[in-house]
Amino acid sequence: MWFANFFIAGSITMVLPFLSLYIETLGDFSDQYVQNWSGLTFGVTFVAAFICSPIWGKIGDRYGRKYILVISAVGLGVSVLLMGFATSVLQLFLLRFFMGIFTGFIPMSLALISTQTPKNIAGKVLGTLQTGSITGSLMGPLIGGVLADSIGYSSTFKWISIALIISAVLVLFGINEYKLESEQGAKTSYSSKEVLMHIVKSPLLLVVMLVSMFIQIAHFSIQPILSLYVGELHGPVNLALFSGIAFSAAGLGNLMMTRTWGKLSDRVGYIKILILLLFMAAIFYFPGGFVTNIWQLVILRFLLGVSIGGIIPVRMAYIRQAAPIAMQGEVLGYNTSIRFFGNIIGPIMGGAIAGYYGFTAVFIVTSSLLLLCAIALLGTTQRTPKVVQSTSQST
Repeated sequence: MWFANFFIAGSITMVLPFLSLYIETLGDFSDQYVQNWSGLTFGVTFVAAFICSPIWGKIGDRYGRKYILVISAVGLGVSVLLMGFATSVLQLFLLRFFMGIFTGFIPMSLALISTQTPKNIAGKVLGTLQTGSITGSLMGPLIGGVLADSIGYSSTFKWISIALIISAVLVLFGINEYKLESEQGAKTSYSSKEVLMHIVKSPLLLVVMLVSMFIQIAHFSIQPILSLYVGELHGPVNLALFSGIAFSAAGLGNLMMTRTWGKLSDRVGYIKILILLLFMAAIFYFPGGFVTNIWQLVILRFLLGVSIGGIIPVRMAYIRQAAPIAMQGEVLGYNTSIRFFGNIIGPIMGGAIAGYYGFTAVFIVTSSLLLLCAIALLGTTQRTPKVVQSTSQST
């Protein structure tokens, strides 16, 4: 599954460096047209994923997750392959929407591995698995850029689709999913209404899921304007290179620490580590708006990656504890859906704040959001100490 996630994450991120450039080749368009449709084409994938993630989660709970993953990888492969044959912006837009229907591969893989893993080591295992998608995400844009320059955009889409199909083959022949027995007396299936009521009646679980959204908002708020900010700090010389370094610094910190945070949370407790990571992320985000050179920003991005790196596996491991086996897939599906909603809101918010108030304001607002999340989660634990204690003891 590590290698499947590596190929999936790498393949999806390969198109990021040249998506807007590919749109330029589809007609004689103005700069504003290209910028507008680049944003729409990028974001529509998350809209489709937001809608479909809970549905895939529910199907996975009922019929098993292995074959859902195979369908997802094949769907992604077909979508990307057809993008190489697109002749208009509208076709590319519709294919990106179609791609979004199948975009929940990595969260679904985490759900599968989570349910197949003993609770006492879930954090370490999920943290280790997370390094696969992080490594792919780090290498994907670089490989995609090199391929696009070497063989052209259309051919690159076709090669990317092959990597996605390889992921489907890896899961189909390399993964055995064992049927899990529900705890004695527990229900074997739940309606969507029962799942939603379980989330709403579990304050800590609800806050953890909402935190997922704000983490994505924070992470993506700076994405659309980071290159512009780097240009302001460093100037136009080698702008693409230094923007890439700033982007990758967070991923490197993420890669180095995600397994360690997962392992530590197994011993200390998932909620305690989650609160710590949120406070750390808020602290490291804030000074990014006041740096005076590119290397200060790179160091802060690395430290941000260190803190954010543990949040995904720790959060997933907690949900593994807080939701009955028969509804875990659907709960994780809602969690994924909320995350994708954050992916949509983040770039819009960051661009708007930067446009009206400048780059520094984006860092201040984002840091404040993370701080409020940490305080909200801490306050919820104070009101439900028994839930936190039972979760820590069961790890």
